[in-house]
This record gives sequence, structure tokens and C-alpha cells, in this order.
Amino acid sequence: MRRVVICSPWRGDTALHARYLDACLRDSFARGEAPIAFHAIGPRVLRDDVPDEREIGIGAGLAWIHAADAVVVYSDLGISAGMQREIAHAEWVGVHVEYRRLGGEWANKR
Repeated sequence: MRRVVICSPWRGDTALHARYLDACLRDSFARGEAPIAFHAIGPRVLRDDVPDEREIGIGAGLAWIHAADAVVVYSDLGISAGMQREIAHAEWVGVHVEYRRLGGEWANKR
């Protein structure tokens, strides 16, 4: 089973982004992958509006990239600065980056 780090937007409209992430996770599981979406785990216990806590969460998420077979970027809602940071880190450490779109209801949600 391929281990993938899911890269999707989170900050801003977290209700929309949570629904989108759920769809991304369903897509990944349907492909037989073992996904992790750390960008949605950290904010449950770390305060995103406190810079030191946000950096701790980002650092932990970047650490997961080292254990992944790929970083999968779901881009229907655009690519945020945080996502760009994950993509750059994956490229820097030599982890494959794959881009996906779900289409359907997400195609025009910007």
C-alpha cells in the first residue's frame, strides 16, 4: 500500500476545506493508498494563530513527508502558500509530487 501525504488547503474557510479534504481522503483510499493529512490534525490541538505553535505543526507535517512514497496535491481549490511549502519540501528531499483534481462539485469552488 502506497503511503501518501495529502496536500490540500486548510486555512480560511475550514468548513469548506474540511469537506474537500474528506473527498480527497475518500479518493485516496479508493486508489488503495494509505493517506495522512497532517495539516488537519495539527490544528486540532495547536493554535494556528500562534506563530510558534503553527511552526511546530508545519514542522511535524513536513517530517511525515520523509516517510511517504508521494505527496499528493489536490488542487481544485487552488494551491495555498502552505501547500507550496509542502511541495517545495517534498521536491527538496526527493519525494514524488503528484497533482490531482477531483472535478465534479469542486471544479468551480474558488
